[in-house]
Amino acid sequence: MAAIVVVIAAVDQLVKTLMLNWLEPGVPVSVIGDWFRFYLLFNPGAAFSMGGNNTWIFTCIQLAFVIGIAIYAPRIQHRWIAVGLALVAGGAMGNLLDRLFRAPSFFLGHVVDYISVGGFAVFNIADASITCGVIVFLIGMFLEERDITRNKAQDKELNNTPAAHGAEA
Repeated sequence: MAAIVVVIAAVDQLVKTLMLNWLEPGVPVSVIGDWFRFYLLFNPGAAFSMGGNNTWIFTCIQLAFVIGIAIYAPRIQHRWIAVGLALVAGGAMGNLLDRLFRAPSFFLGHVVDYISVGGFAVFNIADASITCGVIVFLIGMFLEERDITRNKAQDKELNNTPAAHGAEA
């Protein structure tokens, strides 16, 4: 799980550095017409730039989330849930590094966004990892619940057999 977090955060930071060196802020570079473009923006807020005046709050939330996942991770037994949370934590770590170390200042940095698809918001690899991680996590929760239900049904079936009640088969 830790490897996924580190790889996602590292790739996110590497690509952001490349985009900062390649793109001009606010100047779109078309890849597939106007549908897919690179468009460098600096986001002080959360998703869709909401809460731009509260950067420090988002920094604290991301920091608490990443620390919480690191503490909770050893207890996770379901593979899909672990991978989903690792993807979310890797994305959170990538954006947290921006908030900690990018301009305008420590702890108040703006997140570097550069992917524009259709009329949707501009985002980055960390954001995509968070979104994919939530999907994988939800699938994992569904599968875990299914497994629990299945195991309960099997236990009930075993307890209702004649041998379970002391009768001879």
